[in-house]
Amino acid sequence: MSPCPRAKPAARPRPLASERVLARLTRLHPRTIDLSLGRIERLLAALDHPERKLPPVIHVAGTNGKGSTVAYLRAMAEAAGLSVHVYTSPHLVRFHERIRIRGRLISETALASALRECEAANAGGPITFFEITTAAAFLAFSRKPADLALIEVGLGGRLDATNVVARPKVSIITPVGLDHQHFLGNRLGVIAAEKAGILKRGVPCIVGRQQPAAAKVIAGRARAVGAPLIRFGKDFSITRREHGFTFRDADGATDFGLPALAGAHQAENAALAIATARTLKRPAIGPEAQARGLVTVDWPARLQRLGEGKLSRPLARAGFGVWLDGGHNPHAGRALSRVLAGWRAADRRPVYLICGMLSVKDPKGFLRPLLPHVTAFRAVPINDEHAGMAAPELAGIARDLGLDRRARAATSLKDALDWVRQRRPGRVLIAGSLYLAGEVLAAEGKAAWPR
Repeated sequence: MSPCPRAKPAARPRPLASERVLARLTRLHPRTIDLSLGRIERLLAALDHPERKLPPVIHVAGTNGKGSTVAYLRAMAEAAGLSVHVYTSPHLVRFHERIRIRGRLISETALASALRECEAANAGGPITFFEITTAAAFLAFSRKPADLALIEVGLGGRLDATNVVARPKVSIITPVGLDHQHFLGNRLGVIAAEKAGILKRGVPCIVGRQQPAAAKVIAGRARAVGAPLIRFGKDFSITRREHGFTFRDADGATDFGLPALAGAHQAENAALAIATARTLKRPAIGPEAQARGLVTVDWPARLQRLGEGKLSRPLARAGFGVWLDGGHNPHAGRALSRVLAGWRAADRRPVYLICGMLSVKDPKGFLRPLLPHVTAFRAVPINDEHAGMAAPELAGIARDLGLDRRARAATSLKDALDWVRQRRPGRVLIAGSLYLAGEVLAAEGKAAWPR
């Protein structure tokens, strides 16, 4: 008998056309990152200025809550029958998530075409990945009419590639905290100054709850450029109720139910969206559309309940609740700690935290408020080209913060989940990085991907 032929390895799927272009674009990155607008301004001029051909823009900066606020605004506008372009970052599973054309993820054909056109117009010049892909988004937006364009800042604000929009309809600054210190600085006031760089003369800005140092800087910048501020806690506010909240501004009070996104902090994100909708003075986005948007909103990896995907289904069947959150900085840690405290107060079931973080983040600031509510902890590596913190190092930080023997390193996400399955059923929170969240959603299967 002849020996059995060795099975051929499974063929790797051929990269999409857009993926091949994106890979080429990464090689154009400058040797050192200097935040500036010169490169993207040059490229946009070569493309005949698509940034000047956008529908009315809502420009969103801040540290935490940017994506959720954008998601609420999109849901409210679409509930009112409006068409909306959306630009956010980073993506979780595939790049297409960053660009929505009239509410739908950009098609592969449209994305590949816009990227190729930007690549040709750039003519090999040095440019960051975010700058050239932002130009591609603006190019795609400029070719499809819409009622609104929601544009999220990538990093900072003043020198962010999105800040080439000369006159948005409304600006938003969500709560400012410490993040991206290696680019923006280590002091809250300095970071707030970068965020406030999106303010434009005569353009109203909706400002979320701020720490005093950040609030002072934002107010000073607004006076300097002549931008009217509409501030949380002063010009509008919320009062929480058992099954919702009451929004108040100069026009009176309106009751809303609980937002579809989990977590007490989401009521404040929703309030920013409501205040923005009212500032737009678009009759269609009235209280009814605002209320519908709150309950139809979808924003993955923000306390997202799992249980139906390939990764989470075994845990769910064993009696565990599984949640996923991309939170990774001290502000997010404090918000998540309130959720965990509520879980423990409700029924005292164990809480298992699975965490992976990038080495440039602040693990102590993120973990310190969370760990008092955690039964056990597993640190996992982030399987990505990004600089992930070693799992043993992250576990050591958790032990130093008081978890002692309850904090250990796992060799992989699967290893951590297998360990949890051997424990008493309770709640599992996977958090610490949007890159880790993307890995989880990819492992869950396509049904869990953003759509």
